[in-house]
Amino acid sequence: MADLAQLFAARAGRMRASEIRELLKLLDQPDIISFAGGIPDPALFPTAAFAEAYGALLCGQQAAAALQYAPSEGHAPLRDWIAARLAADGIACDRDNILVTSGSQQALDYLGKLFLSPGGSVLVARPTYLGALQALNAYEPAYQTLTPDGGNTTPQRFRAAAAAAGGRAKLAYVTPDFANPTGHTLDRAGRRRLLDLAETLDLAVVEDTAYRALRYDGAPVASLLALELAGGRTLETARTIQCGSFSKTLSPGLRLGWICAAKPVVRQLVLMKQAADLHTPTINQMAMHHVAERLFDDQVATLRDAYRARRDAMLDALARHMPAGVEWTRPEGGMFVWLALPAGLDAARLLERAVAEARVAFVPGRAFHADGGGADTLRLSFSCADPAAIETGIARLGRLIAGRAG
Repeated sequence: MADLAQLFAARAGRMRASEIRELLKLLDQPDIISFAGGIPDPALFPTAAFAEAYGALLCGQQAAAALQYAPSEGHAPLRDWIAARLAADGIACDRDNILVTSGSQQALDYLGKLFLSPGGSVLVARPTYLGALQALNAYEPAYQTLTPDGGNTTPQRFRAAAAAAGGRAKLAYVTPDFANPTGHTLDRAGRRRLLDLAETLDLAVVEDTAYRALRYDGAPVASLLALELAGGRTLETARTIQCGSFSKTLSPGLRLGWICAAKPVVRQLVLMKQAADLHTPTINQMAMHHVAERLFDDQVATLRDAYRARRDAMLDALARHMPAGVEWTRPEGGMFVWLALPAGLDAARLLERAVAEARVAFVPGRAFHADGGGADTLRLSFSCADPAAIETGIARLGRLIAGRAG
């Protein structure tokens, strides 16, 4: 009998199942209060608008184009819409700076493929987005901890660590606004320090803006790419590459994201797109453009109101129900609160008891650490739980932690 596993490339050994995708299976159990999946609330999807869009596309003169092959770069009107939104956010660009991808996850995969050789170093926060680690792992990088909000790691130390790993520092990956999993936002000074570090180390900076539209409090901070352009660069000479997504605002199931970058970068990424899947589904792009140009701002306002109330409910419940020794973040937006448990508590073992005894689910923090650390941390998502469920679930979790900590 053939054992094809012995023929797998070495990179296959770096691929791991997503703990979050596995935990999403718990959503099928109706008595589970889940704070695990960082997913939008489907009750808030603009379903009627998409139904109208698909109906118009399939019944009208655009039906043939909607069902046909299309340019790898993406649907031109959608790219124009994205470019206009970015211009309003301080990023002067045009459609040729935009590549439409099958979600921002595909964007991260392509950027890893483009920039990384085995042993090349990637600078990431500790913790960082699990999906980014999964996308980049296949390209066999070494990881270094990025501390743009402070810390004493010098450019010389980054260079030395990269050389010891057999390569050089190539990429920095960061979610500056309401990061997954911590909910942290990098302030303006931290963003400038990151850009200065990238300049010193000659890095490409991948800026993930998946949650940028979901701000509930505080003043917006200019994106990394906008700051770089305000400093005198043009997009064609910028080192920041921005990734965006419709998944957290309009629909995750249509799998639509984008990359905004210098045109030579986009042209190279288009070649990867052609080799991988030719193009993102045409009809989905056309429907997304139809919906986005009609109600994007109204939809975002609806999401902000709903998620702000749920975030507030979670922060209030944590303050009332968590025992001494538990610490948590207070995000100004996004979908997540990050907990640090009392010393000695392991979040993975806590999850087993939480599901079995309290019927509450969350994501243990270890999955978000490139170095395998973070055993005493966990991520809570408030996006899909109403305030009553949040109150009940946090109370149950608090009692369980108090019992384990006592």
